[in-house]
Amino acid sequence: MKKFFRILLLVLLAFAVFGTMYYLWKKSRPVVKIYQIEEVSRTNVDKRTVATGKVEPRNEILIKPQMSGIIAEIYKEAGDVVKAGDIIAKIKVIPDMVSLNSAESRVQLAQISFDQATRNYDRDKKLYAEKVISREEFEKTELQYFNGKEELKAAKDNLSLTRDGISNDKSQMTNTLVRSTINGTILDIPVKVGNSVIQSNSFNDGTTIATVANMADMLFVGKLDETEVGRINVGMPMDITIGAVEGKKLTATLEYVSPKGVEENGAIMFEMKAAVKVPADVFVRAGYSANAEIVLSKSENVLTVPESCVEFSSDTAFVYVLKTPEPQTFEKRQVKVGLSDGIRIEVKSGLKLKEKVRGAEKIEAKVAVKTEEK
Repeated sequence: MKKFFRILLLVLLAFAVFGTMYYLWKKSRPVVKIYQIEEVSRTNVDKRTVATGKVEPRNEILIKPQMSGIIAEIYKEAGDVVKAGDIIAKIKVIPDMVSLNSAESRVQLAQISFDQATRNYDRDKKLYAEKVISREEFEKTELQYFNGKEELKAAKDNLSLTRDGISNDKSQMTNTLVRSTINGTILDIPVKVGNSVIQSNSFNDGTTIATVANMADMLFVGKLDETEVGRINVGMPMDITIGAVEGKKLTATLEYVSPKGVEENGAIMFEMKAAVKVPADVFVRAGYSANAEIVLSKSENVLTVPESCVEFSSDTAFVYVLKTPEPQTFEKRQVKVGLSDGIRIEVKSGLKLKEKVRGAEKIEAKVAVKTEEK
């Protein structure tokens, strides 16, 4: 029995020694790497930067009432297209009691004055017809009559405006009707029927009845980091991508870059604005989030390779040019590179069109790759 265990132990030891030797032999074998092969091609390369922001109308007009009161009716809703002069809402006037009493008193005084002027006019008209008084005296009486008549009319109009907000002879120009001042789309109506509103004055901005904007004149408003802002100029083209509008890329032209930056999350950001060209078949809502791609520099019809094919050592760039496909052997070659878009990089010298270079590693094989450095 002891002899059996001794033999078993020796067998296990032999297997362990053999396994260790095989593992060390296997590990000492060269590891083969197979690489993807990329071809030098002629394409365009541009350097871009991306700014985040939103799309909004160039001008949002706040429609405010011309008098204080209570919203009696609202004729439009958000999203409606309006023209200048279209009625948006109607205001019911709640007159100030002091102003109302003053207007009523003015009417009474004007009525008394006009009644007296009428009696004088009727009397002097007969006397003038009988040539009892001169024409000069009659004309003075006639002038007082007409002045009294106009004053009574003005007093009644003032009372009507104070009490109802409507002039008797200019009902179409009443201040109780709130009208749009521009052609555009109603973005928001923040009031409801029954809400109290006040007119704009020296102490108050007034109540906003509606916000109207021209949705055909849109701006991209975003922010750009200080490391990029020095490389852009007014007039540069931009591509606008709106997440809510799939499959559409709008064009824009940079119009404004803020001269002053603001700190956000430890970085200095500068506001920028660009005029967006909105096609007729695309509806863009105010406030959509958007990204703007700005072309900082561009190289056209140049030799390029994938940037992953280029290795850098200090200020020198290298690529590995394919010599033999099987087994793969490569020649290390120095190149001069130019503009990069993050995917492909321009090669100014060192390579020719259609030459093949080493790309990313693919799989492991059984034969070592030979690389010649020159």
